Amino acid sequence: MPQSYVHLYTQHLLLLMLSLIVFKYLNVVPTKTPSEFLWDPAAGRIPPPSTFLTASFLSSGREMACAEVIPVPTLSDNYAYLLIDRKTNTAACVDPAEPEKVVAAAKERGVTLETCLCTHRHFDHSGGNEQIKKLVPGIEVIGSAYEETPGRTKAVTDGDTFRLGKFSDLQVKVLHAPCHTIGHLLYYLESRTDVNAKPIIFTGDTLFLAGCGRFFEGNAQQMHHALMKTIGSLPAETLVYCGHEYTIANLKFAATVEPNNFALQNKLEWAQKQQISGKPTVPSSIGEEKAYNPFMRVDRPEVQKAVGAPEGDEIQTMHILRERKNTFRG
Repeated sequence: MPQSYVHLYTQHLLLLMLSLIVFKYLNVVPTKTPSEFLWDPAAGRIPPPSTFLTASFLSSGREMACAEVIPVPTLSDNYAYLLIDRKTNTAACVDPAEPEKVVAAAKERGVTLETCLCTHRHFDHSGGNEQIKKLVPGIEVIGSAYEETPGRTKAVTDGDTFRLGKFSDLQVKVLHAPCHTIGHLLYYLESRTDVNAKPIIFTGDTLFLAGCGRFFEGNAQQMHHALMKTIGSLPAETLVYCGHEYTIANLKFAATVEPNNFALQNKLEWAQKQQISGKPTVPSSIGEEKAYNPFMRVDRPEVQKAVGAPEGDEIQTMHILRERKNTFRG
């Protein structure tokens, strides 16, 4: 390396070290590993500020969401959700495995429960559908047309759209994501009138914070399509609400794949504080998941190398990651 490059490299390395100290003081989170921050003489510049995520990125941004979402813990580690449209004071619920809790949450907030969205047929997600029909007469239970869903009153397919209520400006788009079950659905919610409101996606057991669901009725190629194409193509600011509180275990596994991922380390520290405080770790965002979720980073050479997959083989990387996670006991 020419002496001038050595001099410049040293300057930028010192600048990097100083920046990291400042970022630590200001609680700013780098999203790339140290090797990725080093100035590249061929490029002639240091990485841009966009390679950093402020600590506020790790907060949910729920105040800017298109709807109010209330996580309702059920069973041992499941989440049901109460989805509220404050403009009409109506609500929907998602996967109410213990419907009494969801109905109580709706009454507490003074909203009318009109719709139930079911992501897939597994009992810990659909097991409350029949009971909620008894508790809320006339409620519409929406479920997958690709599998038998208990209590379903309306079957939907990939690409279907509907409003949450007759007078609501909230629109739901159905996305089919077969793998965990053959008929698994995602529900993507956005405002029809407020372009600045963050969209929301309910991912059931397809995408978890820092993880993904088991391939019970599918394969790595299907999960790759679900995560990298179907979900990965949505706006980065989309808020992610998943079906289980697996975040800390998932992040610990992710750390075995990318131990130097600063965004991952920061998220794990944050999640552990949430757990101590008795608070949920949902939601995250699609942008966050792309920063630390190994199952949404199978296109990254460092992840492929870490699991011993052939270079550029995203499907095999997905397969190996899932096999390793199946036996992980961290």
